[in-house]
Amino acid sequence: MKRKLIAAIGVAGMLFSVAACGDDGDSGKDAGPESFKGQTLVVWTMDGSAPADWTKDVQAAFEKKTGAKVKFETQQWDGIQQKVTTALSESNPPDVIEIGNTQTPAYAATGGLAELEDLKKEIGSEWTDSVNESSIFEGKQYAAPWYFANRVVIYNKKIWAEAGIKDTPKTRDEFFKDLEAIDKKTDAEPIYMAGQNWYFFDGLIIGQGADLVKKDGDKYVSNLSDPKVTAAMEIYKKYASFSSAPKDKDEANPQQADVFSKGKTGAFIGMGWEAATAIEANPAIEKDLGYFTIPGETADKPEGVFLGGSNLAVAAGSERQELAKEFLKVVLSDEFEGALAKANGVIPNKKSLESSLEGNAVAEAAAPAAAVGGTTPLIPQWAAVENTPNPIKAYMTAVLKGKSPADAAKDVESEINKRLAQEN
Repeated sequence: MKRKLIAAIGVAGMLFSVAACGDDGDSGKDAGPESFKGQTLVVWTMDGSAPADWTKDVQAAFEKKTGAKVKFETQQWDGIQQKVTTALSESNPPDVIEIGNTQTPAYAATGGLAELEDLKKEIGSEWTDSVNESSIFEGKQYAAPWYFANRVVIYNKKIWAEAGIKDTPKTRDEFFKDLEAIDKKTDAEPIYMAGQNWYFFDGLIIGQGADLVKKDGDKYVSNLSDPKVTAAMEIYKKYASFSSAPKDKDEANPQQADVFSKGKTGAFIGMGWEAATAIEANPAIEKDLGYFTIPGETADKPEGVFLGGSNLAVAAGSERQELAKEFLKVVLSDEFEGALAKANGVIPNKKSLESSLEGNAVAEAAAPAAAVGGTTPLIPQWAAVENTPNPIKAYMTAVLKGKSPADAAKDVESEINKRLAQEN
């Protein structure tokens, strides 16, 4: 169970890659279907990413369609970013690359990815806009959305029943009222909300229709002082007011799932794999677990969420670009996109395939927010901003400790701007 849940969470920054393997003959970039036979495409997938049965079926379908073979090779997480960077810079780069969605702009900016406008027109008309956004750089399609995941509310049904709560909330105000009821009627902590749960905060910013950067001439600068970002931080502050979690730590220190597993916390907001972590720490809690979509301001629109996931791209230097596109057509077909969603509990790239998630409680709770989700700023410079120590986390802690959002923003914006100005 945990492996599948972990595989379902393609957290931002996690990269998957694909490397090419040539055959003995010459295969030009514009080679047509008649020349595919006998070629081999080697695909790297990360540990836990592609289920064995799914991979076997893809291989069979690809060979039947093209006469070519595809070989999947499992990669480990450690050092994968540098491995992809190196591969794209070599004379024989990977044909197809599976990359983290928030990392796509950085690779596109280097010229390492081929444009896929033609593929988008042919098979991507129904791709969900929010999940496809990270595949676009400077107005051009450089990748294809593959699968995604986002945070949900994981709650303890026993504690909620003790507080007299019968139904899960449909709006943010209803959620706050439920947390107040838990606070008043039980001995439990209503919600565990660490002071630096940065990706949840980013979701709140997305929900407010804001971004963390803005254009100033030809460069990007911090937008942390935007009133909409301030509004998101005020919402976060209200959530945190129901929690005794450290204000200067993130959700992994201590691991919020471990805290929740003790059975004395009403809820926490996290990824699906964190439910598995809680169960591993305390198997008895599994029967009390429930899940629901993070509610937004109104019942008809969930809260904004950070969408982590993977895109698939074709290397600009590949000698098998046409064959690589045929591979993408197979993998991204309704048959295999739906099968992957069902097997791993991930959000597919089009809404019509969300029926594949039926029966998976976490995925069913996550899916409604996908259409209103987003990511961190999709610019190559953003990665430097998140480097430790992350100034956004410092801002959050300062506000929770009593500093005004405006003053807290002033304290860190010069550092953010410095990082945004770095050459990439």
